[in-house]
Amino acid sequence: MPQQALLVMDVQQVVVDRFPDGEYLPRLSKAIDAARGGGVPVIYVVVGFRPGYPEVSARNKMFRGLVGAAVRPAGDDRATQVHPDVAPAPREPVVTKRRVSAFAGSDLDMVLRAGGIDHLVLTGIATSGVVLSTLRQAADLDFELTVLSDGCLDSDPEVHRVLTEKVFPMQAEVTTVDAWAAAL
Repeated sequence: MPQQALLVMDVQQVVVDRFPDGEYLPRLSKAIDAARGGGVPVIYVVVGFRPGYPEVSARNKMFRGLVGAAVRPAGDDRATQVHPDVAPAPREPVVTKRRVSAFAGSDLDMVLRAGGIDHLVLTGIATSGVVLSTLRQAADLDFELTVLSDGCLDSDPEVHRVLTEKVFPMQAEVTTVDAWAAAL
């Protein structure tokens, strides 16, 4: 039987602040509580950079604006803190990535392999960012995949709908937090 893990991705305070949805964190919290109660490891993924942003190329359209911008300085721990409403419990790993995919520039694959994890349950912000990129890379790495559609959030509801209803089902089971929690 596959060993699954719940990935909680890019749910940092600074990210949540840009995606106002009062119902999202309570739903995500329910998934986290169900995972913990069902013995499913919870792994957090955050995006972060070293001071001076040595990982950010001027050719990277998404991240190059961080360099020299008036944002929290790279290496500032507050920038990588998971929102307190869904914060990691002691001993739950927090993986730092350097790009959009949870695997890019991180040790996520090592953490998963060491834990015997072969089935990923994906949640996070944004559906069109970290969830999409991680799903594609995880599929190429032969992980079994589940996406909790209401455990993901995007600034564009139509993009979220198209991804969860049309794109993700080609590579993952797509379900809801309630249905997944009930099946544990």
